[in-house]
Amino acid sequence: QMQLVESGGGLVQAGGSLRLSCAASGRSLRRYAMGWFRQAPGQEREFVAAISWGGGTTYYTDSVKGRFTISRDNAKNTVYLQMNNLKPEDTAVYYCAADLGSVAAGIGPPSVSSEYDYWGQGTQVTVSS
Repeated sequence: QMQLVESGGGLVQAGGSLRLSCAASGRSLRRYAMGWFRQAPGQEREFVAAISWGGGTTYYTDSVKGRFTISRDNAKNTVYLQMNNLKPEDTAVYYCAADLGSVAAGIGPPSVSSEYDYWGQGTQVTVSS
């Protein structure tokens, strides 16, 4: 069983930056593709970014392209989401997730939440205008 714990959320003004971390325990992240999702109040959980097990492939939702960067340090069993130029519409609870199936299938990391096997509890990001 894998446990994922997010950290780094908080309150920031528009235009500011935050760096989210997702630390894994119980299993090595090396075999997993990783994703970040977010959920705003009253809305469905949406895909933000994903990274392949080796870090060579990354995907982003259009609204964060050029502002967010997903990365991973397999030696530290941690995945990161660097968020720059934050906007009020980025306000949400951010979740990290781990997927094994795409790695086993030899395909890129998924953008669909149902494809992920393990989830963290989330960290709140609030961007004030």
